[in-house]
Amino acid sequence: MKNIFLICFIIISNVFVNAQELKSPDGNLVLNFKLNEAGTPIYTLSFKKKEVIKESKLGFILKSDSMLNKDFEITDTKFQSENSTWKPVLGEQKEIRNQYNELKADLVQNKSNRKISIYFRLFNDGLGFRYEFPVQDNLRHFIIQEETTEFNLTGDHKLFWIPGDYDTNEYSYVTSKISEMQSLVYNATHVSLAAQTTIKNLATQTPLMIKTNDGLYINIHEAALKNYPAMCLNVDDKTYSLSSHLVPDAVGNKGYIQTGSFTPWRTIVVSDDARNILASKMILNLNEPCNFEDTSWIKPTKYIGVWWEYFTGGGSTWAYSDNQDVVIGTSDFAKLKPNNTHGANTKHVKEYIDFATANGFDAVLVEGWNEGWEDNTAFKKERIYSFTKAYPDFDVKELSDYASKKNVKIIMHHETTSSTAEYERQLDDALNFMVDNNYNAVKTGYVGPIIPRGEHHDGQQMVNHYTYVAKEAAKHKIMVDSHEAVRPTGLHRTYPNWFAQESARGTEFESMEGIHPDHTTILPFTRLMGGPMDYTPGIFQGDLSVYGAKKNKLSTTLVKQLALYVTMYSPLQMAADLPENYIRFNDAFQFIKDVALDWDETYILEAEPGDYITIARKTKGKQEWFIGGITDENSRTALIDFSFLPSGKSYTATIYEDGKTADYKTNPQSYNIRKVVVNSKTKLKQKLAASGGVAISIK
Repeated sequence: MKNIFLICFIIISNVFVNAQELKSPDGNLVLNFKLNEAGTPIYTLSFKKKEVIKESKLGFILKSDSMLNKDFEITDTKFQSENSTWKPVLGEQKEIRNQYNELKADLVQNKSNRKISIYFRLFNDGLGFRYEFPVQDNLRHFIIQEETTEFNLTGDHKLFWIPGDYDTNEYSYVTSKISEMQSLVYNATHVSLAAQTTIKNLATQTPLMIKTNDGLYINIHEAALKNYPAMCLNVDDKTYSLSSHLVPDAVGNKGYIQTGSFTPWRTIVVSDDARNILASKMILNLNEPCNFEDTSWIKPTKYIGVWWEYFTGGGSTWAYSDNQDVVIGTSDFAKLKPNNTHGANTKHVKEYIDFATANGFDAVLVEGWNEGWEDNTAFKKERIYSFTKAYPDFDVKELSDYASKKNVKIIMHHETTSSTAEYERQLDDALNFMVDNNYNAVKTGYVGPIIPRGEHHDGQQMVNHYTYVAKEAAKHKIMVDSHEAVRPTGLHRTYPNWFAQESARGTEFESMEGIHPDHTTILPFTRLMGGPMDYTPGIFQGDLSVYGAKKNKLSTTLVKQLALYVTMYSPLQMAADLPENYIRFNDAFQFIKDVALDWDETYILEAEPGDYITIARKTKGKQEWFIGGITDENSRTALIDFSFLPSGKSYTATIYEDGKTADYKTNPQSYNIRKVVVNSKTKLKQKLAASGGVAISIK
């Protein structure tokens, strides 16, 4: 009898040690963690008693085939809680609450005696977890062959996905059931992009937006991606299971790790209300605070630029000449015959500066200012550009002085054509050149396959490169807007000068393969979960045939272009069209001139991924608000509730709306502007045209 009691006690004790429960502060989310019979770490997640993630395994395979995902024992568990607030330098709200309950589980592997720790943080809006590799005697440096983290879903859910790829995020989004992905992936991947390395098995990228059959919204991504490869997700379309797929390097290894370090956080945002997905600040909360002593130089920026004219087919070029046999450091560009189509010339840039000054813009982006655009050949050529030498027709000093007198900044452009090794060699000189000539922001670009050859845009080496550029730029008080880089993971909290990225299919594709009407109703639920996007909206003349041979037409109404300034959060916003089009539609242009970039509060009024979004925001430090509402290819009536306004006061709302006959295909430039008086009790039913929108300014 005593022996039976002892055996039962041991079994119960082991279950107690191995099984741990963690609840979110509001009790709606519940995490369970344990080791299974094989000693493999297992977790589950539920929301309001609905299963979100079924039993899913955790761990790693180290090179070569060394299993760090089984034969573990739990040596210690610790619980702690946090409830604090912090203020972002720039953001969607002036103050962010950081509230969570945390479980830390320390594990040791039998026989090998290797140790890992797993941290689980449960917020009211989701779960973040990461691995720690503690300093230990028998493990110092190692290579990750694969991370074996799983996210096992409960059914054949609807996904909003782009194909798994190591080098680009610029695909169109596909909406489908998990079971339908295999039949759709061929068409999804067979598109023309500057760099592509698609994953051979069925896979998708993060952030991945999911809607379950019973009305749950789930978003899977990662936070604080540093010194580690980005995570894609393998998809098993039979079991509805997802698993981590890390981006490899040139020789196939995934990550080079030294103990005493952490992985990025794996994030799962969950709600039964789509609006709460967009409102979540969990990914930001999982990033380290900024430690800059001074952030006063980091400013929201509204800009125009010598940019869209290169895409319209109107004849403007980045290159100064047509001679493609140029060699940086050897060719004398002053002796080359000008092609007379070079857009970045002193006279033309002055015209943009004048337009910026007249309309209250902060800056002018100038692409094509520097030597090398004649032969910007990706991958086959390493030294493509100079980042300190301008073309003969671009007078750096004259333009710098002219812009300063007009109280406008010029945004530097560093297109690397993915020759990042050469960019790093020139980076210090390039940043000093910027400081000497009064530039305070740079747009970096990574078009094409990476040099060092065989590396990928989203691998560990390039992840470290993007962070290095942001940190070096900060030393010079320079803000960074990176294009074609790895998708963001909330690092703009740690490095607020890295204030925007592209890293998705942006407006430039309207002039190429095109953009689907539902694209911008999906992006806030996917790409923007990680950070602000330089989407470059504001195209008023969407029919490119007016410029020449191109037949492309915009996928939105003119008013939807206005609404994007509110629905697509970024402290860096471009009025991307040509100045003459803003002069033609000057009354609509007023909204772009007025709309704020930095906010005290954000209110998600309506949201359904792939269908519609309506957002209201309060300008930082001012009693003014802006609303943006957009829809997909289906017209709809938005219900706009003004209860976010202070009670007892009335305000004038200027409404920019689709015209009665507006349609993105047949009549995109039809719009109407009207003023109404609103207060906190106002509820407005607003008609949106097909792929249309509404933009409202409230003062």
